[in-house]
Amino acid sequence: MSAPLVSKKSNLPRQTGHFLSNLAIVGLIRTALLLPYETRVRMMGIVVQKVIGPLAGYRRRALNNLAMIWPDMPQSQRSEIANKCLNNVGRTFIENYSAKDFPERMASNVVTGDGVAALDIAIAAGKPVVLVTGHYGNYEATRAALVARGLNIGGLYRDMKNPYFNAHYVKTMEAFGGPVFPQGRRGTAGFVRHLKAGGQLVLLFDQHVFQAPAFDFLGKPANTALSAAELALRYDAALIPFYGIRNADGLTFETVLEAPIAPSDAMTMTQAITDSLAERVRHDPSQWFWVHRRWRPQA
Repeated sequence: MSAPLVSKKSNLPRQTGHFLSNLAIVGLIRTALLLPYETRVRMMGIVVQKVIGPLAGYRRRALNNLAMIWPDMPQSQRSEIANKCLNNVGRTFIENYSAKDFPERMASNVVTGDGVAALDIAIAAGKPVVLVTGHYGNYEATRAALVARGLNIGGLYRDMKNPYFNAHYVKTMEAFGGPVFPQGRRGTAGFVRHLKAGGQLVLLFDQHVFQAPAFDFLGKPANTALSAAELALRYDAALIPFYGIRNADGLTFETVLEAPIAPSDAMTMTQAITDSLAERVRHDPSQWFWVHRRWRPQA
């Protein structure tokens, strides 16, 4: 009987840390949400770029990733990309907490690209769709624009390490329309039902997954889940890459659906969506979240 008590005590410092960090985050969010929309977005970009990013080690991680991928790039250029990346992370964060303002702004966005016709065809046929993207620009921008067209788009997410933060962050995803499901057993039944009913599901695939196969991403091996491709193959779903690309004004977006990935096998299709993201990153590296631990030593 003593083991659980020891376990609880050993977890107490971590739980306290999660609670206090979430308290600070909530305070920052609530303060920002009191400001006019454009002011709050610009402010949060600056706060993450100049304060939170450097203090939390995100800027250092971004610079290390950039140096690994583009070692010949001048340091000044890598520094500029890291600064813009952090600014975009901050803007994205508060946009996604602006549960009323952000979807309203995205409602008038025109969705473009070769995947639009494919999406319409799939919907008309009652065929499920897996919309796949990476942490680039603001991934919720395109989902919000599609929901405004009447689509019931579900989301598949990975639980955050901080349970206090996770609880309210999940609610922000739900506010954009459509059910959201956690990765793993807990969410499997729900998203399977959603897809089988001809629904649409958004999935972000560009975070490291232990023991997943390695795929070439920007010239380096990156462990990547096969989930998106496997779901598309299993449920005969269209697999469509999409992007919410931040415009130069920092506030508006280009919402794009790319041509569907041709069905073949999970490995080939996963490399195809990885290549799609890599092309976007090469075109504008400042919009991708370099703060993630995307590349880890291979076993």
